Amino acid sequence: ELLPILWCAAEPSAHVTDGAFERISQMILDGLSECGTIDGLYVDLHGAMVTETFDDGEGELLRRTREVVGNDLPIAVSLDLHANVTQQMVDHASSIAIYRTYPHLDMADTGARCLPHILEQIKGGRPAKAFRQAPYLIPLSAQFTGADPCRTLYAKLDGIEAATGWAAIALGFTAADIEDTGPSVVAYASSQSQADAMADDILAGLIDAEAKFDCDLLHPTEAVHSAMRMKANRPVVLADVQDNPGAGATSDSTGLLSALIDEKAQRAILGLMHDPEIAALAHTDGEGQTIKGALGGKSGLPGQEPFMGRFLVETLSDGNCQFTGEMYGGGTAVLGPSAVLKILAPETDVRVVVTSQRSQCLDVGLFTHFGIDPTRAQIIRVKSTVHFRTDFDPIAKAVLNVAAPGVFPCELENVPYRHLRDGIRLGPMGKPFSSA
Repeated sequence: ELLPILWCAAEPSAHVTDGAFERISQMILDGLSECGTIDGLYVDLHGAMVTETFDDGEGELLRRTREVVGNDLPIAVSLDLHANVTQQMVDHASSIAIYRTYPHLDMADTGARCLPHILEQIKGGRPAKAFRQAPYLIPLSAQFTGADPCRTLYAKLDGIEAATGWAAIALGFTAADIEDTGPSVVAYASSQSQADAMADDILAGLIDAEAKFDCDLLHPTEAVHSAMRMKANRPVVLADVQDNPGAGATSDSTGLLSALIDEKAQRAILGLMHDPEIAALAHTDGEGQTIKGALGGKSGLPGQEPFMGRFLVETLSDGNCQFTGEMYGGGTAVLGPSAVLKILAPETDVRVVVTSQRSQCLDVGLFTHFGIDPTRAQIIRVKSTVHFRTDFDPIAKAVLNVAAPGVFPCELENVPYRHLRDGIRLGPMGKPFSSA
């Protein structure tokens, strides 16, 4: 018998407020108390939550959960591939399963892997566990599991699960400046020696793969030049990896937009630009009208100045957009009042999808909803780091990762970290971090 308690989420941003954390945690704990006697608990978490008070939000929630249910109840936890796993999480969870794909296509499968773990533990089979942390960070732009070295690292887990236990790899979330930021391994087996051996073997694989990660990013002008030179019969995708709202960024930086205008790009489409003000102006004036003003760059952060210009309002929408791709297909993106704006600049053909709510551009449906056929574009600029690849790779001639200014940095040696553990390398083969 399933007794659901609570499920909620938010678009990634900065620290979780204490008010939100305390309120939602208490709802979960109250729900547990109201369930009465239970045999096991499944908790669906992300794994990289930092609150105003707690660096390890999930670990703190699990600690409080143990205070309610006791130390013997099986607690199976699923985590996102980007989790920054902590010793506290491992201690309080009976078992942990982690996504194996980025883009995340195995979210439901990961939850399903938790069920046999719970059932086995209900029978009394509590596994031995081991936890290891890797000695270097991996930028999200290099965590794509459709290519090596990630593809090989994760393929190894299938063989382990078919043998004597199971294991999981988290690649970490580098926007969190905490001691436990970075890749990690958890392993479970019937004996401690087996769990330790599995964890050590997988960690060795991570260390051996360090030099194989592709962390190269192009300057915006260089990326636009490269895309225009290809003159392909399929679009070139420019990934604005440092302004990905799915990783907490503002989704309103204009560095790559300005480069497209300066280089007089043709048949270029951009999505999604978060700008409620310009979207409201477009809805006020209506389709077919010309508006002028400041597009994007409203956050006031360095490198995110607004783009000043004139725009033709081509399409308006309420922003209730159906996802059509594999990751979220069947779901609805709630973008708020939205518009397609054509940039009115000489010798340039650039269109921008502007929304009132932040949303990562990870689905072709976020263009087709507005009547734009992305397969007919020469350049597609997406504010996404990797999730876009499932839907856009099949139609693309090439994908270029771009280092336009944004608040989600992928060039980790430039990040002013203060709280990482000493010695961890700032990116594959990068310099060691020192708190001194």
